[in-house]
Amino acid sequence: MARDARGGAVAGRKSAVQLAALAAAGIFALIGVLGFIPGITTGYDEMTFAGHHSEAKLLGVFQVSILHNILHLGSGLLGLLMARNVAGARLFLAGGGALYLGLWLYGFVINRESAANFIPLNDAVNWLHLVLGFGMLALGLLLSNHLGTGSRLDTPFDRP
Repeated sequence: MARDARGGAVAGRKSAVQLAALAAAGIFALIGVLGFIPGITTGYDEMTFAGHHSEAKLLGVFQVSILHNILHLGSGLLGLLMARNVAGARLFLAGGGALYLGLWLYGFVINRESAANFIPLNDAVNWLHLVLGFGMLALGLLLSNHLGTGSRLDTPFDRP
């Protein structure tokens, strides 16, 4: 496989982990934008900046606020920037996955009717955070550096 002078992938071609990070980042950005569109977000007129009092729900299920939507947009932008190289893409996916797993646990520990629920979190959001956390963590840890579809995993036996 061709490498650049620093030993990285050839410029212009993305590794599987970079493609996964770009896809995740795109999804976060899309979710952030959709959270601001009335109709796609029900109860839009009852959206608050932050807190559990926001009655807005993305797709009528996932409780959102202005802060929640901004965090998704920020995650998407961060992922797009970090996916420019393999190390950044892995960090975005694995670190973001760990963060979302922590957020999932946080959603179970807090009293959702208190000020601690500032994002806001409901059951649907909390379970989505579990799926996102495991999915991102797995992608960040398991995808190889190989170019293309990433159909095989990088194991110690693959290294010269």
